[in-house]
Amino acid sequence: MSAPEPAFEAPWHAQLFALTVHLNESGLFDWPFWADRFGATLSRHGLARELNGGEDYFTAWLETLETLLTDAGHARPGDLRALRDGWEAAYLSTPHGAPVHLNDPQSV
Repeated sequence: MSAPEPAFEAPWHAQLFALTVHLNESGLFDWPFWADRFGATLSRHGLARELNGGEDYFTAWLETLETLLTDAGHARPGDLRALRDGWEAAYLSTPHGAPVHLNDPQSV
């Protein structure tokens, strides 16, 4: 018997999915609203084909969540950019196999 395939291609895909579900369950948005926004992002990216939940799918998912949070006033674009840059710097400077730790985004 072979091992089951992972549900997500990358850990960040699972984390992003879990965060979105948490925000939905917290009442930040309802799922039909999310689905409409996500569908619009996929269309804008030209991703009308069947997607396998890979990189292009979750890149569009992240863009949708960031836009939704910004439009609702829960995040500012500059803050999101600083956070993303901080994570990029952290993972690029972390030895392979070691846990990645984010420094204080205000110091990035």
